[in-house]
Amino acid sequence: MNNKIAALAMLAALTSCTMNDNPLLTGSPLPYGAPQFDKIENRHYLPAFKEAISEAKAQIDAIVSNPDAPTFENTVEALENSGLRLNSIASVFYNLAEANTSDEMQQIDEQLSPLMTEFEMYVMLNDGLFQRVRSVYDSRESLKLDQAQRKLLEDTYKSFARNGAALSPADKEILAGYEEKLSLLSIEYGKNLLASTNAFTMLLTSDDELAGLPEFVREQAAQAAREKGREGWLFDLSAPSYGGFMQYSDRRDLREKMYRAYNTRAFTKEYDNSEVLKQIADLRSRKAQLLGYRDYADYQTEERMVKSGDNVWKFIEELKEPALPKARQEVADLTAYARSHGFTGDVIMPWDFSYWTEKLRVEKYSLKDEELKPYFKLESCIDAIFSLANRLYGLNFKETDLPVYHPDVKVYDVTDADGKHLALFYADFFPRESKRSGAWMTSFGDQMIVDGIETRPFISLVTNFTKPTENEPSLLTHDEFTTMLHEFGHSLHGIMAQGRYHSQTGTSVDHDFVELPSQIMENWAFEEEFLKSFAKHYKTGEPIPSELIDRIIAAKNFESAYYHMRQLQYGILDMSWHTLTEMTEESALQFETRVLQSSDVVTRVPECIVSTSFSHIFKGGYAAGYYSYKWAEVLAADAFSLFKENGIFDKATAARFRHLLEQGGSVDAADLYREFRGHDPQPEALLKALDIIE
Repeated sequence: MNNKIAALAMLAALTSCTMNDNPLLTGSPLPYGAPQFDKIENRHYLPAFKEAISEAKAQIDAIVSNPDAPTFENTVEALENSGLRLNSIASVFYNLAEANTSDEMQQIDEQLSPLMTEFEMYVMLNDGLFQRVRSVYDSRESLKLDQAQRKLLEDTYKSFARNGAALSPADKEILAGYEEKLSLLSIEYGKNLLASTNAFTMLLTSDDELAGLPEFVREQAAQAAREKGREGWLFDLSAPSYGGFMQYSDRRDLREKMYRAYNTRAFTKEYDNSEVLKQIADLRSRKAQLLGYRDYADYQTEERMVKSGDNVWKFIEELKEPALPKARQEVADLTAYARSHGFTGDVIMPWDFSYWTEKLRVEKYSLKDEELKPYFKLESCIDAIFSLANRLYGLNFKETDLPVYHPDVKVYDVTDADGKHLALFYADFFPRESKRSGAWMTSFGDQMIVDGIETRPFISLVTNFTKPTENEPSLLTHDEFTTMLHEFGHSLHGIMAQGRYHSQTGTSVDHDFVELPSQIMENWAFEEEFLKSFAKHYKTGEPIPSELIDRIIAAKNFESAYYHMRQLQYGILDMSWHTLTEMTEESALQFETRVLQSSDVVTRVPECIVSTSFSHIFKGGYAAGYYSYKWAEVLAADAFSLFKENGIFDKATAARFRHLLEQGGSVDAADLYREFRGHDPQPEALLKALDIIE
């Protein structure tokens, strides 16, 4: 059987599913309507999507053909509550496509892309629907709407306008073509990146090759080799494996090999995103201009706190100007340190930075990951974040035996202080080939109230932490624990949502506001009172010594200007791609090199590139939005200062912040922040927190 016939046969098998045996369509009998992960099979997806799309279209048609005059209830609210089954199915599929994918799921994704794009265009370019929404919007001043209703009406009208509802029929057809191509290109980008990441492994077989690596890194690599049926120590490009090797290996040649592999992901002959991403950027630019915007950055930022692309550039420059010279001085100081300790290279190269930074950090603060990790056993860290949520907000987490999509996943029933169910919380901590790299929070279902019946959310936290080995449990670095707190902050935003409309609840907020709840949570990783409450040596049970915590706090801003500039460079690269007004004639590598060279702080490697693996902006939701991490850091630095003033467990301050979290997107983000803090945030708050300025 040739490949084409085999693919068609597999697709036929995937679509052979009746309505009655499809767990995505029949409704879940599980508590709270939890997803039936134990029953969902790949063959269920396509039939479920097709049925749900058909149902959603019928709901749209019913709104358009309603003989009654348009009202908020029969048009705007009806639209908000349409397609809920499709949303539910899509939440399951697209989240698993990131956390537990397969070749079959990737094939299904390609089949779904045109179906979902066509449905989106069916709604957003539906002139009859738009005219009804516009009629309600035009009469908004005479309607007696509450805050959430007013915001929903405004957001709905703007969504139509921003997605081409007012375009001519010919331009609508052009826009639909752009959207379909963008959807397919995004899938291709993700496939290339995952395949390229998984394609590289480095097997070491001698002790000489392991020089400098601490025991926990060696054991992790030995475990990886055993799982592959290999003898020796296996390293790959997943975060724990790559990061540990680059930080500790004495073998500069092998560090260079790893660095080049990581920074040429999806930039190889077999898997190449360099033209894919240029097409994505070009199509986004064409879309924005068709809709009347100068560029895609202006289109994206119009509905965010920052309001325009020019304001993003001003924000980046305001943070860059004082940081760039300090970051370059940090690298110069690191180079001098390395030379005084045997480094013979002309300059510090990127594959040297983590290695020498670790050595200087240890010498300066006597702080080693292998000294810290025994105090951060994963299970203890899980208990710690749950305990923190309890102390701040009264939440309780109880593990359940509900079905999960992979044996590594655990699911918890989250209840409020009064015992009321708030959410199901899914935790998926370990790397695997079917999971993309990084860490993220998402949801399998959002909080909403429809016809007086409330649905509570299904929240998921996904990471790539070191797996347990035969000799020790999963032990986190302090950086990994900080990441855990970050994603848990997003999770709390979803868990505590209190609203009526799913498009306004949880993390459905302005894109440059969404990172505030996560960034603020990172601060507790550096608070002695919190660390003392749980960080105990997994073997002896001894609490973490105060002097070790002092060293963690002292090292918090070590090389802070360098890492600050690295994040700003990601923002610069993102904005540079998304302020293009026509396809660049430069290659992706030439373009990236040119736009970043003035802000480089470490010697650039001519053959290496970020853009081909920058999934946040080319596959995720951060296009023209990566700056928002720094924007939210400003918010978080200012917001956490209130906890520092009143106490890091102060219940009154926590209650005010919980109110901010509960509101979601039902209130303008700037108003929400001012209500909590009493003033607008200033970038100086972050620069001071990072010790970049006094």
